[in-house]
Amino acid sequence: MTGMAVDFLSLSLSLLPPDGKLYSATVTDFLAIDAVIYRSLGDSPTLRTVKHDSKCLKEPYFVQAVNYGDFIYFFYREIAMEYNTMGKVVFPRVARVCKNDRGGSQRVLEKQWTSFLKTRLNCSIPGDSHFYFNILQAVTDVIHINGRDVVMATFSTPYNSIPGSAVCAYDMAEVANAFMGRFKEQKSPDSTWTPVSEDKVPKPRPGCCAGTPSLEKYKVSNEFPDDTLNFIKQHPLMDEAVPSIANRPWFLKTMVRYRLTRISVDNAAGPYRNHTVVFLGSEKGIILKFLAKMNSGLLNDSLFLEELNVYNPEKCSIDGVDDKRIVSMQIDNQGHSLFVAFTSCVVKVPLSRCERHGKCKKSCIASRDPYCGWVSEGACRQVVLDPKYVPAHSTIIYSSHNTICAMC
Repeated sequence: MTGMAVDFLSLSLSLLPPDGKLYSATVTDFLAIDAVIYRSLGDSPTLRTVKHDSKCLKEPYFVQAVNYGDFIYFFYREIAMEYNTMGKVVFPRVARVCKNDRGGSQRVLEKQWTSFLKTRLNCSIPGDSHFYFNILQAVTDVIHINGRDVVMATFSTPYNSIPGSAVCAYDMAEVANAFMGRFKEQKSPDSTWTPVSEDKVPKPRPGCCAGTPSLEKYKVSNEFPDDTLNFIKQHPLMDEAVPSIANRPWFLKTMVRYRLTRISVDNAAGPYRNHTVVFLGSEKGIILKFLAKMNSGLLNDSLFLEELNVYNPEKCSIDGVDDKRIVSMQIDNQGHSLFVAFTSCVVKVPLSRCERHGKCKKSCIASRDPYCGWVSEGACRQVVLDPKYVPAHSTIIYSSHNTICAMC
């Protein structure tokens, strides 16, 4: 358990890891001008991002916080300062801070992060001119798939653009690599943003955590030299974006009447707990369910399993007004359920509907749903991890892609 992130639907989220330190991403004033990433509680000093600095945060919408390794990662979208000559262009971002950050010296970054860095997330369709999905909607926690630690995220096009959504997956190793790359800078207010040459980056390298093997000389962050602290204060943006796995979206949905808003992943589905099932929630109360397919160890394909309309107007409608946008989803493996939250209600949905295949054996097998299997009683049912049933059902549950679903 790495901690739980809570989206309050008001540009705010919080993360409370096991060490008892509370990390918050929010705004501190009613006008939502002072956006901040903040740490409180615990035995470490209270820290925040630089106040009223558009290089640091520019009208952010925070989506998720993740506790991973030596860092806390924040996923959000914001106005891209590096494209300010083109109006308000929104970019998806990932930022990180060191968990052992204790702030800067009395001269530079006192009571502020000394490790805050950010970069762009690339979720695009490759081609001569990439088509980008820039509106970050939701991000999973870190999940372990085929020996790799990844996060999956839903993106959409802007609301004044053609409707479209995409799901991209990111290897956390690639995220870390992006933060070890080149920094980006704007030399004058009218100049374009360009990479910083390596010879201008001070030592120790800005953004690294104090006390790590490469920085044994600096036990705590307030011992960093002023050059390092001043550099990261002026250069929080990295040059290279984080590429998605396979350099393309894992899933695309365009020219439909809704955009995807949420994602929830079960990476231990099926009786052998070796399948990954992805649930995608939308702004119209519709959930799409997919089986993630692996190729050469990469999460780069999907098999559609079913579509569910889970919005219940009897429970969720307020004064005849229906807000069908799914704002949160949480899997309950023990209860074999998916809890789906709307602005006015929470709906409980089963992870599988095996009974819909009835007594059609071929339909049950060909569905490829890892939660379902054909039982000796002559029905399609949910299959659980049970030594009495797994051997008999394994060939049914894991049937090949060539299985033909004939009419019953």
